[in-house]
Amino acid sequence: MARERLAETVEEGLVTPTGMISHGRGEAFDYLMGERTLDSARKAEKAATAYLLNAENPVICVNGNAAALDPERIIKLAGKIGAKIEVNIFHRTEERMELLISHMEKAGAKNILGRYPDARIPGISSDRALCTKEGIFGSDVILVPIEDGDRAQALAAMGKTVIAIDLNPLSRTSAAASVSIADEMSRALENMIGFSGMKRKEIGDSISGFDNVSNLRGTVEEICRNLRSQFEGKI
Repeated sequence: MARERLAETVEEGLVTPTGMISHGRGEAFDYLMGERTLDSARKAEKAATAYLLNAENPVICVNGNAAALDPERIIKLAGKIGAKIEVNIFHRTEERMELLISHMEKAGAKNILGRYPDARIPGISSDRALCTKEGIFGSDVILVPIEDGDRAQALAAMGKTVIAIDLNPLSRTSAAASVSIADEMSRALENMIGFSGMKRKEIGDSISGFDNVSNLRGTVEEICRNLRSQFEGKI
């Protein structure tokens, strides 16, 4: 169903053909995980939610794939954690930006940022550097579902806490992020919505008790265990 939705949005101009390639790469890792939320991902999702709840200016950054796949959960999470939403894309045209922002607004979003950029992310030469001071540029914690490595690295270099949702635990994005969630986007968002009611002490404990490198190692180990269990006695 997700694949069909993406195919339709390519025809509508919301998603680019390269976005379909990115989605397929993620699906391959999801198969290796058994198409479920791993324990390591759930731990990362809780820590990510804690960082967002603790932030002064939390922002959810939305690209074409994220907007096409699950605008409703993005909007719901933003409401739960008090985050702004900003559309930011690599293949940027005014027409496509308007399509994506209107798509999010039709799903119920208010005050979407990105139409009128007034700042640039340092270290990026593409149009993806274009952003707003109110949103991405001024954020202290930023959630980037379905991210690209260059921008994740650039945001981290700005001193931001970068939270990535990327099914590939070995990607540059996962390596650059402060919290790397190796999970399918809709599952991750739903889990984070569930964690959004954390109290102050639990927020602090979730942040202080999380180590991204160790957690990513756990993700890879879980994938290996899943593969071994799938093929035990068959090969």
